[in-house]
Amino acid sequence: MADAVKGPASYFPSIEKKYGRPIAEWKDLIRSSPLTKHMELVAWLKTEHGLGHGHANALVADTLAKGK
Repeated sequence: MADAVKGPASYFPSIEKKYGRPIAEWKDLIRSSPLTKHMELVAWLKTEHGLGHGHANALVADTLAKGK
């Protein structure tokens, strides 16, 4: 039996379902943004793309942890 996904990635299935874009596309958007600070990116995803705070935070955290 596979281990349960933990951390920011645990939000990914619901993000894809709710917003209709694959995680890779969201990460590409984050990487291509001129913004670099975590909370700036979170705010941008919320205002420009309509994501909720938890979903935006999870995407940014995972993307930045793996190198923007």
